[in-house]
Amino acid sequence: MNTIAALQTAVTAAALFDGEPSDLELDAIELEMPAILADVALLDAQIMTIDRTPSELDHQRIRRARRRVLAARRDLANRTAAESHVPVSGGAA
Repeated sequence: MNTIAALQTAVTAAALFDGEPSDLELDAIELEMPAILADVALLDAQIMTIDRTPSELDHQRIRRARRRVLAARRDLANRTAAESHVPVSGGAA
């Protein structure tokens, strides 16, 4: 019976990956951080009203958090579009 053995050393991602994010990945996270924090604030506002009837103050808090999420996502989209020099449709002519 012939044995089968690998002729080359195994190539694994673990040998190339040290477990830490690259500088490019950290920059992307930093760029998206305002949108991430706005999403967290919206979730916090929604979680506070899960087990009770929302008051008018709760509704205001949720609306304010939704507006922050939309503004953060808009700013992120505008920033990434400007950096990639891709024309954004929907602008006034």
